[in-house]
Amino acid sequence: MHIQIITFNLDGITASEYADMALELSPIFADFPGLISKHWLADDDTNTYGGVYLWESKDAFNTYLASELFAGVGGNPNLINATSKDYSVLEAPTKVTRGL
Repeated sequence: MHIQIITFNLDGITASEYADMALELSPIFADFPGLISKHWLADDDTNTYGGVYLWESKDAFNTYLASELFAGVGGNPNLINATSKDYSVLEAPTKVTRGL
């Protein structure tokens, strides 16, 4: 497994408009090969949004980075100051704490 955490700020759209956009995009993410789950993040107080992605493998993560979906989201002018960080998963202790 592999984890990716993306954060960004909204610019030119409201939190409600972003939530609508996220709901519209969610089926596309759900169908992306190798994505186990995506948790959509929101902190209205600090205007920080993003996602925690659980990937089947680092290869699946890299496929996403090379995809039109990633480029399209990254190129959205309403999502600024974006950061993306990826992490390996320590699977043995993660299983003990009920991770996938």
